[in-house]
Amino acid sequence: MAKKKKSKLMWIILALVIILGVSFAYLKVFMKQDDSILVTTSKVSRKTIIQKVSAVGSIKPETEVKISSETSGELIYLGVKEGDTVSVGQILARVKPDIIETQLKQQEAALDGAKMDIEFQEANVEQTKAIFKRTKELFEKEFSSRQDLENAKANYDKAQSQYQSALARFAQSQASLSQIKRSADRTTIYSPIDGVVTSLLVEMGEKILGTAQFQGTEIMKVADLNVINAIVEVDENDIVLLEKGDSARVEIDAFPNKIFNAYVLEIGHSAILSNTGSQDQVTNFQVKLRLLDYDSKIRPGMSCEVKIETEIRKDVLAVPLQAVTVRTNIESPDESKRGIRKVEEKGRASNKAKPVVFIKDGNFAKLNSVEVGISDNGFIEVLSGLEEGQEIISGNYTAVSKELSDSSRIRIEGEEGKGRGNGKGKRGNR
Repeated sequence: MAKKKKSKLMWIILALVIILGVSFAYLKVFMKQDDSILVTTSKVSRKTIIQKVSAVGSIKPETEVKISSETSGELIYLGVKEGDTVSVGQILARVKPDIIETQLKQQEAALDGAKMDIEFQEANVEQTKAIFKRTKELFEKEFSSRQDLENAKANYDKAQSQYQSALARFAQSQASLSQIKRSADRTTIYSPIDGVVTSLLVEMGEKILGTAQFQGTEIMKVADLNVINAIVEVDENDIVLLEKGDSARVEIDAFPNKIFNAYVLEIGHSAILSNTGSQDQVTNFQVKLRLLDYDSKIRPGMSCEVKIETEIRKDVLAVPLQAVTVRTNIESPDESKRGIRKVEEKGRASNKAKPVVFIKDGNFAKLNSVEVGISDNGFIEVLSGLEEGQEIISGNYTAVSKELSDSSRIRIEGEEGKGRGNGKGKRGNR
């Protein structure tokens, strides 16, 4: 009886071992079958690719004039306020002319004195000339010595020099008086252009400093807002793509639902450096774009973002940007067609990274080298290596850039239950 119980127990244990073994084997096979990578696919198609360069900056008028006075004094009249529209020749402000008037009277008196000095020196010239003439006649008749003749000649020459000096002083006084009169005229400040007062920096009654040699106290700014530019800084890697006349779209932060058309007017040649000498050094170049659309609400200094269209390719093969990644030690499309593998000198394979795309081949990914051209925000041009209509793997980013390799098993998102066979994870082991 004991032997029967022992035999029955052995059969039970054996059955359990078999069940566990079958379960383990099934689980192992199932897990192997489920090592496929989840991806999304898309088709190679023809599109129009517009390559763009993006940059940020601010809005500035083409013409903006800083208004300052050439005359120092108290501001006794201010005829405009910020935001006013002005025309050329319009009176903007006046400076109290009391200091200038005093200087004017002083210079007029100096001019009168210079005029009287000319009259005096002129009379002196006539007198010394007559003496010299009489002395010369006496010398010729031997009634006067040579010393007397030389003295008379010297006095006559001296009188002529003094007369010329008086004329020069008179001319100098005239010039000074003319300058002061111009300064007096400039106590009234006029607008040099048609435009808008974009900045008013003083109040009536303030004392301002005016000079003719350099800029004095800035009173206001007047800008022509009919001609507006966007001034942006473009990275050194993108500046080589730009050309004068390239079309652009400008988005001004203050106008969130409006796009302004523009074109590249000027491309700077001097680098703008920041964080100089550090590993974070940035090199940019200034680019000026002319806005073609006018809006009276645009103000100088507004922030903007521009997208400059540098190149347009129509009806070209294209794939999503995320579908293209890079791999090393691969063949180019031309080399693949000829069955040639590129080898570096001394027989070593090249480690240079090349662009690749993974083609969907059943339940597997096939690595395919490509040559690419320009790109836009969503797609990149394919010059060679693919044909229209081919199904490629376009996502997800981690799968394309890191996980996938040639012959990796894949499953399409939304079709996880399809295509599971008895194969392994690599094509060579199917």
